[in-house]
Formats: sequence, structure tokens, C-alpha cells
Amino acid sequence: MSPVETYQITIPAATRYLGAVRRFVALHARAAGFSEQEIEHIKLAVDEACTNAIKHAYKGKESGLIDVIIHLYPEEFVVIVRDRGPGFDPSKYTMPGIENSIRERKGGGYGIHLMRRLMDRVEFKQWNGYNEVHLIKRRHKKRGTP
Repeated sequence: MSPVETYQITIPAATRYLGAVRRFVALHARAAGFSEQEIEHIKLAVDEACTNAIKHAYKGKESGLIDVIIHLYPEEFVVIVRDRGPGFDPSKYTMPGIENSIRERKGGGYGIHLMRRLMDRVEFKQWNGYNEVHLIKRRHKKRGTP
């Protein structure tokens, strides 16, 4: 099924551009009818996916580009975060133990877990030299609509 609407923003791989991504996502999530709490969840999940691309795919090199694509379907809001860095195998992901993180004063490693908690589905895909994270949130039907 083709999306009803598609929107895209492309940013350099640098954290200082994440505010623009959050505003872009919020604008379209709000227009899609999500609550403010749901919008915050979507923004945080997208922020985590972009941050992972910046840190891991591009290793902080700002010459890389990140595409953030929104596909609006009648029943789903899909955000795709795409990069051209080295691939990621989600089957090898293990969430770090929180006790060890606290003891070692080491943060990080919780982004994928957080994305999965905030969204209805998270899918990782690789094709044609791209890595994609698909963040999917079900849309609510408005009252009075079929």
C-alpha cells in the first residue's frame, strides 16, 4: 500500500540538527492527530534513531547525511531514519545491565530498547547501501470516521 502523504528532511550527521528533526516530526505527528504525549514519544524515538546514526554509522563525521522520511498511512504513522554508514545487526543487540551501567558510570546502549518501548513497531532494514530504522505508530481513528 502506498502512503497517503510523504514528507522528508535531510540533515548533516550532527546533533545540533536534531532540534530541526524534532520540530519536523512534531509538526506532522500533530497534523496526524496524535496526542501531545504520543508526539513526545515519537520525537524521542526518532531522536534516538538519529543519534545512533550520528554516533555509530558516521562516528561523528558531519559529512554524512541522515534522511528522515515520514509516510502517513490511514492506520499508521511511519518514520524512517536512513543513513549510509556501516550496517547494524539488531539480532546482536543486547541491552546493557542497568546495575553495571551505574557502577561503571557509563551511559548509553538503551536507545533501541527505548525506541521499542515508545513505538508500536521498530524494524531495521538494509538495502542498496542504506540502513533504515522504521519507527511505526498506529493512528487512532477519530470519532465519527469509518
